Amino acid sequence: MRKRRSPIAWAHPRSLYWWDSIVPDFSPHEFMLNFRVSRESFDYICDRLHDIIGRRNTNFRLSVPLRKRVAIAIWKLATGGEYRTISHLFGVGRSTVYNCVREFCDVVVVLLPLHITMPDAGKLEEMATLFNHRWRAPQCVGAIDGSHIPVIAPEVCAPEYYNRKGWHSIVLQAVVDGKGMFWDVCVGYPGSMHDARVLRQSHLWDDLGSGEFLSQKKVNISGCDVGYYLIGDPAYPLQKWLMKPFSDTGRLTREQHTYNYRLSSARSVVEMCFGRLKGRWRCLLK
Repeated sequence: MRKRRSPIAWAHPRSLYWWDSIVPDFSPHEFMLNFRVSRESFDYICDRLHDIIGRRNTNFRLSVPLRKRVAIAIWKLATGGEYRTISHLFGVGRSTVYNCVREFCDVVVVLLPLHITMPDAGKLEEMATLFNHRWRAPQCVGAIDGSHIPVIAPEVCAPEYYNRKGWHSIVLQAVVDGKGMFWDVCVGYPGSMHDARVLRQSHLWDDLGSGEFLSQKKVNISGCDVGYYLIGDPAYPLQKWLMKPFSDTGRLTREQHTYNYRLSSARSVVEMCFGRLKGRWRCLLK
């Protein structure tokens, strides 16, 4: 009988020069420009995800080091590049790039409760002070808005994801402070859903609906005891903890115009935050 030969795996030769020789010599500024995160943040992410990813023992994970897998995923999210281009850059196969991105997105959510949390009493007072000093909006602690993230039309219920702008999307609802830092997010509802309905379906509505959370400290303004509140655009429902501009019917008073102006100026922080988010993570643009 013929001796059975061991199977031979053929792989296309790939270059590892860029990752092994060029990236280690990046200056902090060059690293930030290419990966959209600082080297310290990159190291932090790798350390946090090391144990979680390390427990998954598949062939591609054993052959590709952890730092390289994280770098592949971050590069994909930061640039929105094609799998083929990224595979040539890092010297791996296209399927490996795909697996790295999916794995990273599955496990990185463990960092969410560590960095996006409901503020405590001290933080609320700090945020209110910033909004008051910068935009003269007393007791405001955050701006809320929604943004559409493009998606490929799903096979099921595709019309529900078709938004008013003419393309398929899911809605990202976010609350940010005066520095543009997220402290609440809700994502996943179909693009055709109105912003007010997204808010009512989110956990934020349950958390703030009773009014207790934002009523920890009240200030007397023009004879009214005003607690902390959020600001939003006219699409949102008016609540004790959610302020919106007056509807411009052409008969607004000067005080109402001033109120709308200050509210609009303060609310711009969340719009700029979405702009920075999509500018840094280009995968959100397509």
